[in-house]
Amino acid sequence: MWADEGVYYPLHYEPYTQAHHFARGKADPQFRTKRQIAAALVGRALAADIPCRAVVADSFYGEDEPLRQDLRARGVGYVLALQPSHCWWHLEGTIGSLHEAVDAAPWGGPEEPGAWVPVERSFRDGHRETWWVLEVAAGPYGPHKPQRVLVATTDPTTVPTLSTWYVVTNLSAPGSSPAAQGPLAAADTAEIVRLYGLRQWVEQSYKQTKYALGWHEYQVRSDLAIRRHWALVCCAFAFCWYHLRQQHPALAPASGAAASSPTPAAPAAVPNPSSHSEAGRGENGRDADAGAAPALLAGGATRGAGVAGALDHALALLARLVHRAPTTCAVHVA
Repeated sequence: MWADEGVYYPLHYEPYTQAHHFARGKADPQFRTKRQIAAALVGRALAADIPCRAVVADSFYGEDEPLRQDLRARGVGYVLALQPSHCWWHLEGTIGSLHEAVDAAPWGGPEEPGAWVPVERSFRDGHRETWWVLEVAAGPYGPHKPQRVLVATTDPTTVPTLSTWYVVTNLSAPGSSPAAQGPLAAADTAEIVRLYGLRQWVEQSYKQTKYALGWHEYQVRSDLAIRRHWALVCCAFAFCWYHLRQQHPALAPASGAAASSPTPAAPAAVPNPSSHSEAGRGENGRDADAGAAPALLAGGATRGAGVAGALDHALALLARLVHRAPTTCAVHVA
């Protein structure tokens, strides 16, 4: 999923097949873990020259050190969530977990924040919030080390679950030695928070493709048929962007950096995820009374780099489906 503050669009997808479907289970050479699939999808995006500031993902991937190693080896920046219980090997009497790092950080309120740094977040509905960010300097993490860990929260006193993020990144702190030596541009605390905040658009897009465009409505079909169905859903998503762009030609890309592209657009009608969404919350965390996603999928589009060639991508998908379609008629009985 490619996303910035104004545009989000699915680039590639790959289904995960559980181990019991293979003759040798997890030892089967064709079996791939979700981490391996994720790394392959990042590789496909890089091969397609998709501009990317950082890969963002929930704690399922953030806690996977081999995936982080893979991203670093590819020279890709990342901002990934960690579990609040995340810990590391440490000497007795020293800080060894995120909980301990938060507890050890002094907080005397906004007037005496100690190590906590204020970051202002703006939302699509126009309101603003002040979040407080703690840069953890303990164990393998710190502003002068290859990996940094930041804790962002609305309240350092209570550290509420629904509005607290724990993230790890390989984007160096400005002025640090890794920033001077590494290939990636440095990022201050405000940018790290902004980048991880874009992950909510991935959840938004998933809900729309699933509930509004029928991503999950394939019932019992062959593997090839399911993949064709998903390709058509991606086409529908692209056509929604294109149609809205035709209806609102005044919408145009803005400038600035983004999580997955340095060229964001600034449409005005994209639904706004809750500012208090929990990091890692997915489809199972949606409100019980939430209905189908609105028909309006996004707030603008452009055929240029702003949406990573949405229309061209859709036409290519259709052409592939036509090329691989069966040559004889088939009857489907519901």
